[in-house]
Amino acid sequence: MITVTNEGFVATIEIDRPPNNHVSVVLIQELAQTLEILDEDDTVRAVVLASAGKNFCAGADFAAPVDGQLVVGDLYAQAVRLFSTKKPIIAAVQGAAIGAGLGLAVMADFRVAGTDARFSANFVKLAFHPGFGLTHTLPRLIGSQRASLMFLTGRRIKADEALAWGLADAVAEPENLRAEAQALAKEIAENAPLAVQATRLTMRGALAAAVKAQTALEQKEQTWLRATEDFAEGVRAVGERRPGNFQGR
Repeated sequence: MITVTNEGFVATIEIDRPPNNHVSVVLIQELAQTLEILDEDDTVRAVVLASAGKNFCAGADFAAPVDGQLVVGDLYAQAVRLFSTKKPIIAAVQGAAIGAGLGLAVMADFRVAGTDARFSANFVKLAFHPGFGLTHTLPRLIGSQRASLMFLTGRRIKADEALAWGLADAVAEPENLRAEAQALAKEIAENAPLAVQATRLTMRGALAAAVKAQTALEQKEQTWLRATEDFAEGVRAVGERRPGNFQGR
């Protein structure tokens, strides 16, 4: 599910969970464990987070028959671990970064987007509430107005618009995407590692604690929304690639 390669002072983590690299508790737990191990590796100074296939991460698979409340709680507990790690992370985003996949991309310090990238907080199209700490992390990154626009419309933001908004830090052709992300990681890794980590900690502040508090609020809203008729219709509608026929119940 996850592989790690090292070159110089840069580690590249590749997620390979075909076909869409959907988020799961196991995936986020494995990713957190990997980042924590890399935190203790003095030969690694920066990390590239990448995915195999056409999509970076298409979010959670809501059609899967699972106990949503239990899985969401476990998922967010593991997600907080991601925000607690020490070393800079550059996400190489191709294709879809949707829902929790957007949350995963936003968790990184920087995002290099492929020209084919599309970012979406599509939760309302599922009759659901945003999660993965996005109601804290996305406004922090692009401002509350643009975050609200993404949350309340569920629209897809393409690479060029993402760059203009600050959601992406660079845009690259798909064939150059990973190399561009690794080049940025190498630029960071050339600097004094303790100073980089200290500066990153100052800039991110109590981000992990804020995400922990926010996911508790998000989970509360998600729990009751998951029991609505609209949620069941939203999952069907998204799976069938059509607008939802929502009734407000």
